[in-house]
Amino acid sequence: MLLTPRTSAPRPKALRTHRLTVALIAATASAALVAASAPSPAAPLGIGDPLFPHLGNPGYDVESYDIDFTYHGDNRKPLDAITKIDARVTAPLEQVNLDFTHGKVRSVEINGRAARFDSSGEDLVLTPSEPLWPGEALRIAVRHTSDPVSTKEAQSGWLPTDDGLAMANQADAAHLVFPCNDHPSDKAVFTFRVTTPKGLTAVANGLPSAEPRHTAKTTTWEYRTHHPMATELAQVSIGRSTVLHREGPHGLVVRDVVPTKDRKVLERWLKRTPGQIDWMEKKVGRYPFEAYGVLVAGARTGFELETQTLSLFERELFVHPGIPEWYVDAIMVHELAHQWFGDSVSPRNWSDVWLNEGHATWYEALFAEEKAKRPLKDRMRAAYGRSDAWRAAGGPPAKPKEPAPGQKISLFRPVVYDGSALVLYALRQEIGQRAFESLERQWVHIHRDGNAETADFIRLASYHAGRDLRGFFDAWLYGKKTPPMPGHPDWRTTAPEAKAPGKAG
Repeated sequence: MLLTPRTSAPRPKALRTHRLTVALIAATASAALVAASAPSPAAPLGIGDPLFPHLGNPGYDVESYDIDFTYHGDNRKPLDAITKIDARVTAPLEQVNLDFTHGKVRSVEINGRAARFDSSGEDLVLTPSEPLWPGEALRIAVRHTSDPVSTKEAQSGWLPTDDGLAMANQADAAHLVFPCNDHPSDKAVFTFRVTTPKGLTAVANGLPSAEPRHTAKTTTWEYRTHHPMATELAQVSIGRSTVLHREGPHGLVVRDVVPTKDRKVLERWLKRTPGQIDWMEKKVGRYPFEAYGVLVAGARTGFELETQTLSLFERELFVHPGIPEWYVDAIMVHELAHQWFGDSVSPRNWSDVWLNEGHATWYEALFAEEKAKRPLKDRMRAAYGRSDAWRAAGGPPAKPKEPAPGQKISLFRPVVYDGSALVLYALRQEIGQRAFESLERQWVHIHRDGNAETADFIRLASYHAGRDLRGFFDAWLYGKKTPPMPGHPDWRTTAPEAKAPGKAG
């Protein structure tokens, strides 16, 4: 995600448990379920994410989602939906928790049999007819509604547009759209089926997996991802759209989705994508997915979003007359870079978000330097000057402060953008450009289609440096103050402004 404020002068902005012996598993499982004449009361769970402790659920590993949406032509009314989840049980379960709220559940089946369900917090708690054991296949089918209207209590992952809907689920809103294990550590492949009234077009992540099916009044569209995806990166767009195709490097499918009325005015930007992909491939290696493209939404969002294979952009970015051309190009590269950093290599915890945003900002700035003569050094020096203030406001890069209640995007403060790109600049200064570039390529290769955390990056950087860099990273990633910049002893930070007496923090 990239926050893009508009001013008169726009600025850049599970794992599976190791198996014991069969006898030991059986004994442990039996002990866990002994004397259980009735299921425990429904209770919300979580996997203990430092920033979102109630997201995600233990006891199973999702392998695939198959989701049907029926859109009735009014983006203020709930969609009808069926979400099917195929998973593998990893621990004894009397109940199965899913993350889901902001929709009405009509029925639930587990492995083909009706199951009881209840709500607790933002969890949907399911009770199967029989206990579930490690290694068993788990298939859940939930019939529900999906409400696109946000309230003060719940900010829907659906984004209303001029002519329909799009998704913006980052960081914790996918479960306000469909039942899921809503944490990036549990990635899965997705199939979407979307039924719309005639005259509308639906597009989703991945590529079409069937021809559109037409009736007298509706069309049903079907898409499937070829690679696992985090729930926060899911995308479904519904509207009066035109789908444009062109070819990228190595024959890559480049598919853009734009408001039909804006097709001509947007073409000058869209035709740049193949060249941007080629530039990124020269930096870090082959593009990691089956397709890429730009989704332009007729909505004022204040952000752009790296939904997998189809990045979401607000229309305003491309048509506002005061936004410099180099800036638009750089923002397009920011979201493209996320396909490697954040999408293919996803964070294990949300406190690792600096790995996503720091890298995307790094390649955004590097592209601006090489293509528009906007010196990276100047941007990093300016960021260095503000870095202490950013750390005071948002926490260090790898230990960010929690987002404000009810404001999911408040996690995305300056410290995770330029403040984290500054860490990468310091690293390049410390180990040299050659070792740094080799590290970047190997990082996205080793962890492709998986999850990684800060400790993994530190280990790999130390390997490429030929020495232990834990001390360097401890200071740069976790320190309250910004360390001296290698090679630039003259760089200075500006002290954070003191809070006025009596003012709330």
